Amino acid sequence: MRWYVQNYKNQTDEALVVCAKEGDDGAAEELLLRYKDVVRRVARKFSFNLIAETDDLVQEGMIGLYAAIRKFDGTGDRKFKNFVYTCVVRRVYDYLRFVNRRLPEGERAEIDPESLAEGETPEDLLLSGESEAEFRMRLLRALSDFEFRVVMMYLEGMSYAAISEATGKEVKSIDNALTRAKKKLQKAFRS
Repeated sequence: MRWYVQNYKNQTDEALVVCAKEGDDGAAEELLLRYKDVVRRVARKFSFNLIAETDDLVQEGMIGLYAAIRKFDGTGDRKFKNFVYTCVVRRVYDYLRFVNRRLPEGERAEIDPESLAEGETPEDLLLSGESEAEFRMRLLRALSDFEFRVVMMYLEGMSYAAISEATGKEVKSIDNALTRAKKKLQKAFRS
C-alpha cells in the first residue's frame, strides 16, 4: 500500500501510530524522532545509578519506544505520549534488573531501579526549583574543572565523541571523567 501523507509533522501521534501499524515506515520513523529525547531523558535519569551506561539505556529505551508504537491501541482516553513513557521506563527497569542480577553479589547496586524517586538526578533538581546558578555552584564545588566541563556538555545532550572533539581529549578520558563525576555527584546530591 502506498502512503501519500507527505508531512508527518502535522499529524497527531495517534494518527501516526495507526499509519505505522499499517506499514508506513515514515510514520514510525517520525514517532521515533519525536520521542527520542524522552528516551534520552529517561536513560540519563537512570544512568546515575552506575550499574549501566547511558548509551545502553538509550538503546533499551528505543526498543521500548518501538514496542509502544506496535502495542498502542488508542482505546479510551489513553494518550500515546503517556503510553510511550510507561513502555520506555519499564524497558529500562527490566534492563537494569537484568544487569544488576548479573553482577557479583558484593557489587550489586544498593538502589533498586523501581525505588528511584523523581528528583534524584542533578537535572531533576534543577527543574524542581533549584536555581541554575545554585546548581552550577554545587557542581563546581563537587567536580574538577575538566569534569565540570564534561558534565555540562553531556547535560546539553552532546555525545561522548562530540565532547571528545570539543575538549581535545580521548573518548576514554571523557568516559572516565563522567564516571568519576557520577560518583561525586551521587554523594554531593544525596548529602
